[in-house]
Amino acid sequence: MSTTIAEYTASHRFARISVRKVRPLLDLVRGKYADDALDILKYMPHRGARMVEAVLKSAMANAEDRGVRHAGDLVIVDARGDGGPMFKRLMPRARGMAYLIRRRSSHIAIGLEDFTKADEA
Repeated sequence: MSTTIAEYTASHRFARISVRKVRPLLDLVRGKYADDALDILKYMPHRGARMVEAVLKSAMANAEDRGVRHAGDLVIVDARGDGGPMFKRLMPRARGMAYLIRRRSSHIAIGLEDFTKADEA
């Protein structure tokens, strides 16, 4: 495995879901083949699984666009969930106080790599 950036990538920036909810799903699929990861995500009941699934499909489509025959045979080498900007709102509370509501967003990125090609080089 090389230490360079993944060969085929896709990202969903400003996803309207907290990173804390997405990271366990990304940990689940990291290191797996793309087809296996899609099968895992398809049956997960989480809303974040739909987002990760869409990013993974996009990364596979990017790989096919660049000439890969079987995108399902690629391995997920980079699955990141980073924090995005927050919408900040105020909620009125008792005695004139206000609590801050943070509506969090995230940046989801997935990178795929072909290990059969890496072995030939």
